[in-house]
Amino acid sequence: MELQQESNERGVCLDIGQLLKMLPHRYPILMIDRLEEIVIDHSAVGIKNVSINEPFFQGHFPEKPIMPGVLIIEAMAQTAAALVVYTIGNTVEGRLVYFMSVENARFRKLVVPGDQLRVHVERIHKRRNVWKFKGEAKVNGVICAEAIYTAMIVDE
Repeated sequence: MELQQESNERGVCLDIGQLLKMLPHRYPILMIDRLEEIVIDHSAVGIKNVSINEPFFQGHFPEKPIMPGVLIIEAMAQTAAALVVYTIGNTVEGRLVYFMSVENARFRKLVVPGDQLRVHVERIHKRRNVWKFKGEAKVNGVICAEAIYTAMIVDE
């Protein structure tokens, strides 16, 4: 998988087209729009531009739209999965990254339409095909959610 890389003042960036090549997720479950600040095998920042047009806002909650916490955790997982794929490269083709566990999930601030969610992920452990990450989701520098989670790379 050959990826064109864009750079900015924060380092390498992957746009939505590149993410679509790396991740199996598609609308309406794709929860990141961009990957920034990539440090191979270590950390990255995923960007999710939260829009009122998101399908989950129709039911959560129509009078006071709030991004569901589980989808914020999913954005963390997708950011980590993209980092894993970017780190491993061609050897990951035909394989998927699956959740194994979520620990210490905390939700601290509501995420609403118009917010830009910046999902910071950092690898804290790796053994063979199992990766453990710490994730924080922030809006305007304020932590909205955090969790530690483990994922496994498996053959499709």
